[in-house]
Amino acid sequence: MRIGFAVPVSGSWATPENMRRIARRADELGYHGVWAFQRLLYPEGHAMGPVYRSVQDPVVALAYLAGITERVRLGVAVLNLPFVSPVLLAKQLSTLQQVSGGRLDVGLGLGWLPEEFTASGVPMERRGRRAEEYVGLLRRLWTEDVVEHRGEFYEVPRSHQDPRPATPPPVLLGGTARVALERAGRIADGWISSSRADLGTIDQQIAIVKEAAREAGRDPDALRFVVRGVTRVRPADEGPLTGPYDKIRRDVEELAARGVTEVFHDLNFDPEIGNPEADPGESLRRAEEALDALAP
Repeated sequence: MRIGFAVPVSGSWATPENMRRIARRADELGYHGVWAFQRLLYPEGHAMGPVYRSVQDPVVALAYLAGITERVRLGVAVLNLPFVSPVLLAKQLSTLQQVSGGRLDVGLGLGWLPEEFTASGVPMERRGRRAEEYVGLLRRLWTEDVVEHRGEFYEVPRSHQDPRPATPPPVLLGGTARVALERAGRIADGWISSSRADLGTIDQQIAIVKEAAREAGRDPDALRFVVRGVTRVRPADEGPLTGPYDKIRRDVEELAARGVTEVFHDLNFDPEIGNPEADPGESLRRAEEALDALAP
């Protein structure tokens, strides 16, 4: 089991200084990766909760952290692919892969907030078909000298896109519906669970991904299964990854037994921390304590 930690990207504690402190400390402690997530908009009056009210851009944040860390991997879970062209994202992520020394992990999702689709000028319909074309085009842009593409959603004139990464970053797909799980098994390097995943049944979702990989002629044991660990440190057991540190560590062991290969602890989703109204100093104190207590 590989253990990661989310950097401060949501709420009052998501400052450059705090990102730097958390990422560097995670690097020192031997965490496998540090992670960020994306939220473009928070519609006025929406009930999605404070974690999404104020969120830093993940690509920019990870680029910043690439220059001040040495070993730890840099992950995003997830970028919603419909909101930007695959050619632009391929260029950005190729550069980030290069400046980080090959440490990037790319999680991609389909998006779920209608207002973000409206603001991005793309329809919500046929998101799954779009994802299939998008991932294939990303990989071609990262590996082929000349790319020409005419698909259902995207068109690329015969072109070079250089410099290409020496090693393309792995692409992990999110999604909870069966069709999304099967897509991850067919075309991705792994699957990332959502912040609302039922961790008690995650082995069933992993089984669907693996079976789809087998049917596509791929090795299911080569895939990565990453859990966004919505971690809340509390005095008592209040559910998965919530409670005292020893209980959270036992929960991680249980996830490993269910087939999960990686967990990253994400305190941004604790409403006492990833909140614009939270005390940023106290949030950082609690996060640094958790970094030490949950270190691999």
